[in-house]
Order: sequence, then structure tokens, then C-alpha cells
Amino acid sequence: MGWFEGISLTTTLLVLILVVIPISFAIYLYFYDKRQKQHAILRNYPVLGRMRYMLEKTGPELRQYLFNADHEGKPFNREEYLHMVLPGKYLNSIIGFGSKRNFEEAGYYIRNALFTKQNEEMRVDNDGLINTMRYRIDEDNLFSRKEHREEIPALPWLLPKEDAIVIGPNCEHPFHVRSLLGQSGMSYGALGENAISALSKGIGMAKEAWMNTGEGGLSPYHLAGDAHIIAQIGSGLFGFRTEEGEFSWERLREKAEIPQVKAFEIKMAQGAKMRGGHVEGEKVTEEIAKIRNVVPYTTINSPNRFNQFSDYPTLFDFIEQIRDRGGKPVGIKIVIGGKEDAEELASFMHETGKGPDFISLDGAEGGSGATYQDLADSVGLPLKSALVLLDDALRKYEVRDQVKIIASGKITTPDKAAIALAMGADLVQIARGFMISVGCIMAERCHTNECPAGVATTDKHLQRGLVVEEKKFRVTNYILTMREGLFRIAAAAGLDSPTKFERHHVVYKDERGRVFPVE
Repeated sequence: MGWFEGISLTTTLLVLILVVIPISFAIYLYFYDKRQKQHAILRNYPVLGRMRYMLEKTGPELRQYLFNADHEGKPFNREEYLHMVLPGKYLNSIIGFGSKRNFEEAGYYIRNALFTKQNEEMRVDNDGLINTMRYRIDEDNLFSRKEHREEIPALPWLLPKEDAIVIGPNCEHPFHVRSLLGQSGMSYGALGENAISALSKGIGMAKEAWMNTGEGGLSPYHLAGDAHIIAQIGSGLFGFRTEEGEFSWERLREKAEIPQVKAFEIKMAQGAKMRGGHVEGEKVTEEIAKIRNVVPYTTINSPNRFNQFSDYPTLFDFIEQIRDRGGKPVGIKIVIGGKEDAEELASFMHETGKGPDFISLDGAEGGSGATYQDLADSVGLPLKSALVLLDDALRKYEVRDQVKIIASGKITTPDKAAIALAMGADLVQIARGFMISVGCIMAERCHTNECPAGVATTDKHLQRGLVVEEKKFRVTNYILTMREGLFRIAAAAGLDSPTKFERHHVVYKDERGRVFPVE
């Protein structure tokens, strides 16, 4: 038998596993890569070329966690991401040592007052504490991290009833808003039931805040908590359509009879896409299809615009009909492309005495579960520019008092919200900040139904990672810290309420240090 007698079966198996099989597999890959015709790199550099594709595939994660500095990375850098995560988890937004903002860059700043307001001077309703849960860190070192969750009463930071923002005062059922911020449109289908449920419950626990259904229609998960609801009507009419795809007044009346539904919003455009929504077929479960009245597991592309109207006269007629039959305020969601667009809208409101009760103004920097890069990058104006144009136009034509402006577009922290209020908004709404509060890690897989955090997916297995009874408190905490921050900034600006922010409270500093008023 010779030397082979001394080799055991175990050793033989190890040799096969560690040497023979890997070498055989590498040889197979070499000839496979050499012969395939799709990738030039693999044909010229078999096997070795695969390292390029591996690095390319893991590049986003490597940059996010290892190589990008705190202020690098898009659409939100690490610093911005943490400013959304930490308040939700710890009900705290305090930092140490100093700001990491680059003060040499151009940007907007809020003017401080030399004589600020005391807490007891603020016009705020902090009666009725909110019971929430937050985490406390017990130990945090290189090899271990221990923390525990504790129940804590928190202040609500609401507007007093007499200061409430009233949307549609002449409607049968006006919408009295006492939370200066709410959740922007996010559909059930784009997000899964666990995410929508956590948002609904968390927003409801925060009191007086609202959530927008997005164009996917009102689902049972939007109603899971006690949140106020703005029911959005998109060009696909999901939740408001007949089987033939026509607008259903019966379904509108059904929604209007739900006490939680406070207003309707006609979605004409969105910052990230000047067209109707898109949902991949694998996300359209039978339940989602029933809510939207579409065919299950079929890719949905909404029309680019509504078939019910094509100009301002027909749009305003449609608004009037919805308001009359629903008895509740009706708004429009738009993106401004230039001064002429804002003035045309305002002038028609002035001429007819008609129009929306509120305008949801979305900036080009807004997000989406699925869109096209060319639309997201270059179509429509960013929020700050659009806000000034819209506010100016409404004031020029003396219709500003009859309509409220709700601003959205990367408003994720109290200072950004305060700047939006100062530049013309009455209210602000947030989408991605709320997504991150329920667990989004910015994997940018929203359109694939493969969200690893279980947020932007209808996959049951992936959704298991999102525990509603855990994440709902993070939503509540995020809202509370945002509202508290708005009052804190108002006090620093010498105002007793964030509703009193005006343009002169904000200045713009360019890269050379020159300061300009916002006009």
C-alpha cells in the first residue's frame, strides 16, 4: 500500500475540501469567464476580474460605514442620519463639544435675538404628558454595549387651541392642526404593513399629528393608531377608483365618513418624480391590490397626470366637488418649476375665488420609493427657492390668507423646519425622517422589495425584523424632539411661538462671508 496507508479518511476529506474542490472550482470559473460574452473584464481577466464586481457590489456599504466622513454621503450623510435616529431612540438631541457644520460653506442661518424668550413666556400647550419609552445606555465600550428601555412621561409641545392652524375654515369639517409637523405621503405598498402600523401608532401617541396616506390609498394600517389622516388621491385613483379605473364618489364618501380622515390631497406632482407613482409587481400583494382595486402582483404605473382635469378651471371644479361631497378640506400637492407657475396658480385663485384649502409644496430634493434618476436630479425647484416663489405669488394676488402651505423636502431636523416656516410655510411634513425612525438604514433598496430593515417591503420574512411595539415609540420620540426643537429655536429668535417665524428671521451667508436677507 505504501505511503497511502497512513492517510486517514478524515485527512482525505480535508484535502478534498480545502484543496481539490477549490482548485477545481477556480478552473471551472476560469474557462466559464473566458468564454462568456457579457463582461469584457471577465473575458480578459478570468476569476481575478470577479474581485472588481465584488468590490463594486459592496462599495456603497464600505463607503457608508468605513470610508465616508461624517459629512459625506448622499442623500443623507452619517451626521444627518444620526440626527434622525438618536432622538427617536433616546428622546434626546444634545451633542457635546461643538457643531460639525462647515461654517465656511454657504448656507442659511436663523437670526438669534439678543433678548430671548423664557420657557414660561412661550405660547405652548404642554398639558397632558405623553407616556413613551426611551433607551438609556448602561455601558458602551469597544467590545460591548448594554442599554435598557424605560418608560418616561414626555411633554407634547403642541400649539394652544387658540393658535391652531386652521385648514379649510369654511368647510363643513375644518382641520384644526396643533402639531406643526406631520408625516408626508408614504403609501402602503411602498412601505409594508409593519412600517405603516408603527408610524400610525407612533404618530397617534404623539397627539394631534397627522400622517399622509400617499397615493396608495387608505389602508387598515393607517388607521391602526390614532393619527389624523390626510387621504391622498393620486392620478391612479387608488382607493378612490371603480374597477374600470374611473373616480368613485362613493369611495370618497366612505373615506370622508371616517373620523380620523381630516382632509383630502390631490397629488399632482412629487419632488422626486413629476409623474404618477410606480410599484413593482412583486410588492402588489392581494391585500394591496384589493385596497387599490388593481390586479395582484402586477406592476403599477400611475398616469403622468389626472384624466379628471387638464387645466386650472377643471382642477378647481374637481376640488370643489370633492370638498362639497366630502365636507372636508381639499389640498393639492405640487412642485414649483418657476415664478410663472406660482403666479399663474395664485392669479387664478384671485380671479375665481376658488382653489385648494392647502398646498403641499414638495421640493426637488424630496425622496421616493421608486423613481428615475433624471427626474429626481433635474426636474423642479428645491424647496427653499420654491417656497419663496409660492409665498410671494399668493401674497401678490392677495389670496395668501385663504390657503395654507405645507412644506416638504429633506426637512429632518428642527432648524431645517424653522427655516421652512420662516420662508413661507405654515406647516412642515417629513417622510424619510419617519422612515429612519422606524429602522431604515438607507440601503436604497426601496424599489426592489428587498429592504433589509423591513421598512420599504411587503415581504413577510423581511418585515419580521420591524417590531411595531418597539418602533412606534421611536416615531413618537422623533416627533416630540422635533416639536420641542422648534419651540427652542423660536425662543432663541425672540419669538414666543414658531408660528411667528418670518423671512427676516433667516439670513443667507455666502462662501465669502457676506450676509444677505432672504427675499
